[in-house]
Amino acid sequence: MTNLVDHVVRLNGWRRWLSAFAAGAIGALAMPPFGFLPALFLSLTPAIWLLDGCGDVKTAFDRKALRAAAVTGWFWGFGYFVAGLWWLGAAFLVEADQFAWAMPFGVLGLPALLAFFTAFGFALARLIWTKDGTRILAFAFGLTVCEWLRGHLFTGFPWNNLGMALGQNLWLMQSASLVGLYGLTILATLIGAAPATLWTGRTPRARWLSPILAAIVLGTMAVFGALRVPAAPLPTVPNVNLRIMQPNLPQDAKFNPRNREAIMRRYLAFSAGRGSDGQSLADATHLIWPESAFPFLLHRDPESLMQIAALLRPGSVLITGAARMDDPLPGEAVGKFFNSIQVIGSQGTILGVYDKVHLVPFGEYVPQFLDRLIQMVGLRQFVHVPGGFESSTQRGVLNVPGLPAVAATICYEAIFPGEILPDGPRPDVILNVTNDAWFGITPGPHQHFAQARLRAVEEGIPLVRAANTGISAVVDPYGRVVKSLPLGAEGILDAQLPLAITPPVYRGYNLLILTATLVICCIVPVLRRRRRNF
Repeated sequence: MTNLVDHVVRLNGWRRWLSAFAAGAIGALAMPPFGFLPALFLSLTPAIWLLDGCGDVKTAFDRKALRAAAVTGWFWGFGYFVAGLWWLGAAFLVEADQFAWAMPFGVLGLPALLAFFTAFGFALARLIWTKDGTRILAFAFGLTVCEWLRGHLFTGFPWNNLGMALGQNLWLMQSASLVGLYGLTILATLIGAAPATLWTGRTPRARWLSPILAAIVLGTMAVFGALRVPAAPLPTVPNVNLRIMQPNLPQDAKFNPRNREAIMRRYLAFSAGRGSDGQSLADATHLIWPESAFPFLLHRDPESLMQIAALLRPGSVLITGAARMDDPLPGEAVGKFFNSIQVIGSQGTILGVYDKVHLVPFGEYVPQFLDRLIQMVGLRQFVHVPGGFESSTQRGVLNVPGLPAVAATICYEAIFPGEILPDGPRPDVILNVTNDAWFGITPGPHQHFAQARLRAVEEGIPLVRAANTGISAVVDPYGRVVKSLPLGAEGILDAQLPLAITPPVYRGYNLLILTATLVICCIVPVLRRRRRNF
């Protein structure tokens, strides 16, 4: 094994790049739906050895070593993102006649851009690299900083953050209540890279200290999670009976205006059916439909609103995703469009609206500075909305009769840790409506659900999720799935709403905890370098 490690350290040229790509691709197996935790070791441990081979560590600002580290990090990230995000290509095949030609740009182009974050992370780690086990801390510092930047710069895209390797197991995910997703990223990196010292340590203590500490940390997380999760189900909100309708409509049919009447009939008839538990719509207080439920503007269609009114029993409400258009300003042909959640009462009136804040670039709008270029090459955003959607300026509580205060999220808004709650009083339920039909039966919807589920643990608030093709679910504040509907199935989910719990530590001290941990991961290797004078 030592000979293999020496070989990896000495790799150069295309062999080094290919090894980094392969190591990154293996790491994607630690993400949902696979959740193969050993892949974390098989991915991050070789990354340590590849960084060991980037040059002498005696000079921190060795440009050649930093360049080698950045290139290695880019190829590692490219492999990780290609293997973890290949399913994005399915969206380009929904309207294949218009978008199939651009599929390579989505499947390879986005990973190539995201890999610059890991290139930066590897180079940053290399700046404070050491020859002993403290380099594991340097690696955790560099990767966590790059993951935080990936989640915030250029509108942010924290999809498949490394911390999700620990954020999908019920017991391990409980640590997110203390440190959040980015804290899990630090822990995942420290644990996954720890075996690297088994074959590079100079003494038995140097070889075994990091793996033993990693095993202790992982075991402590599991024990903490097992003790934190109560054995019994949580109490539920009185007089609230939820009915989530998962229609499983193919995306090409869903956005075709010619199907509007058929889609509406399907939604109405399906919602009125018997659930798997034998319950009927008459038992439900809140009916929930997924994102962008209609290929028309519901709030401007009195006939459809009256059909919904006839469906609902007195006092019940429908919560549904639906595009919304403001009244046009003078001189405008059409108003601004919003991707919204609308609350409709039993009289057919709209009682509440939430407009999406965090839009998907190129999916829901084209960035203004690229708009002319996009038009020149004949591209548009995926959704059929003139000019794309507008984003709301701020989050607010969605008031739904009969429900506690709702933190509403649409589609991938639910993947942003620390950003889903509005300012002001804490809501008691997270609502996520989404349409993952774009991505078919692939890992994408599983990854999306896992990330939304982790928000419930971080915030201590139950999650109610309605997805067109799945995964629809009710999740309690500990991340336990109370009920769910599988991906690619049509169905009705009837469930009660679990109560929220006391705000976890993460809610009040997330930034402080993350900053303090990053400082420790940075300072320890720096002090070690000074002590050893290298």
